Formats: sequence, C-alpha cells, structure tokens
Amino acid sequence: MAYATYDEFESTRSPNAIYWLIGLCVGVYFVQATLVGDANMARWFGYSAGDLASRSLWTVGTYMFVHGGLMHLLLNMWTLWLFGPRVERAWGSSTFTWYYLWCGLGGWAFHYLFQGSGGTLVGASAAILGVAVAYASRWPDDEVMFFGVVPMKVRWLVVFMALINITMAVVDAGSLGGTAYAAHIGGMVAGWIYLRAPRAGSLDRFRRGIAPAPDYGDEPPRAVPKSSNRPREREIDDIVAQSKAAVARVRPTAPARPAPAATAAPSSQTAFDAVLDKIAAEGIDSLTSDERSLLDEWSRKLRDEQ
Repeated sequence: MAYATYDEFESTRSPNAIYWLIGLCVGVYFVQATLVGDANMARWFGYSAGDLASRSLWTVGTYMFVHGGLMHLLLNMWTLWLFGPRVERAWGSSTFTWYYLWCGLGGWAFHYLFQGSGGTLVGASAAILGVAVAYASRWPDDEVMFFGVVPMKVRWLVVFMALINITMAVVDAGSLGGTAYAAHIGGMVAGWIYLRAPRAGSLDRFRRGIAPAPDYGDEPPRAVPKSSNRPREREIDDIVAQSKAAVARVRPTAPARPAPAATAAPSSQTAFDAVLDKIAAEGIDSLTSDERSLLDEWSRKLRDEQ
C-alpha cells in the first residue's frame, strides 16, 4: 500500500468524476453482494471469451465496474482515490472520465489479445493503473510511502508495478482464472499512448503557425480617412485646401495687377497667410471670429475667380 505526500497548492475544484466512479463501483458491488450474487453479476456484466461473438458488446465497458470481492473493490477504490483527484483537478472532469474509460478499454484489448481464455474479466484495475501512469507522468518526483514504510518516487512505483505485472503475465501465461495481468498492462500502455499522442488543439495551433501569409497583391497600401461626426469642420477643411491651391495659382500673377490693388493686396494677403499658418499650427478651432470672417471672405473670392 502507498500514500502520496505533497504540500504544493492544489486546485479547489471538487473531483466530481472520482466521486461518481467510486459511487458507481460501490453501488454495483452493493447490488452484487445483496441481490444478485457474484457469479450472476460477473456473468451479466463481466467480459468473457465469446461475448463479442454473442454480441454482448456492453461487457467491454461494464467489466470495469464489477469486482470479484470486497478486498478487490477496496484496493482499487483506494488506489483511485490516491492518484485520481489530483489528475482530475489538473485536467477537468470530462477529460479525466474519457481518459479513465480509454485506459479501461486498453485493458480489455490486452486481455482479449493475450489472455482471452483466462476466465471472466472484472475490475477497474486497468483503468486505475492508467490513472497512476498519468499521475507519474505529470508529478514523477512526488514521494509515496510504499506499504507505509519504504519512501519511493511515483515514477519508480509505477515502473515497479509495470514490471511486476509483465513478469506475472509471462509466468501465468496459458492459465485459467486468477489475476488479469495482461489487462493491467493494457491499461498502463493505453495511458502511455494517450499522454504522448498529439492533441487536436495542438495540431490546430501548429497548422495556424505554418499557414502562409495572405496575398494582398502588389497594390500599395492606401490611407483610410478617419470618419468624423462634425461635417462643419470637414467642410471648412475642404475650403481651406481649395484656398491654398487657389492661392498657389494666383500668387505668380499678383504683381501684374494695377497699382492701387497691389498696395492693398499685400496686407490682405499677409493676413490670409497668417490665418492659414495658424490653422496649420493650432487647428481650425483656434480662429477668432474676425479670422473666420477673413477666411470665409477669401474662400468666396477664390471661388468667384475660378
């Protein structure tokens, strides 16, 4: 027997899947012990050679909720409670449940392949040993007390259990009944495969990472005008732009005008230039009422000249 010793902060999420799995196994055993008996429960829900041929396909999944006796049940539930809650908190209840069932199916597959004639398969050991593999993969250096005496890291405990089951499976090869060592190995192998298989989300992120950049063609980028909720300012900006363009066209011919207009124009022209400079430096809102009047006057004059 072993128990884990760790002090690091744990998630506060409740291990609901563990509660349901333990409750289901205990409930099935209660019905088995009080109503139907061990033999009938194993015959109805345990997996036996020939169940696939007789289309009793449900036994491939139900076998992991039936146990061969009270000690069998207690040992499995204790091991599940030892390793399961921390893994479920890390993964979430849904992922943990699917992983548990996957390891149970892996145990059935190995039993079918290597120990198919070895009596009726019952018990959650394969699924629970898969959970132990997940725990050791994530927290390999956590220390457990093996049989409450020998300190051992989780990784070496799982390796030890795997070697024991492999050895016993070879020794008991061809025997009928007894412990389903092949199923134990199958649960651990299924867990190992699951933990090393690429996740769908990881593949999607990888595809997005290597996806080619979109082709925008050879057209140069163009500025997008900023929308404005103030149409009056936009109209004045257009007038100022037109005024500047008109002034640029008018200035070269200004000296050819008659002498009286030439003497008055520089003062008005200078004032208008000052207004334009002020707009460029401080914005249209900085103009006084006189300056706005001068701007409107010049705008009308320039439009008339055009």
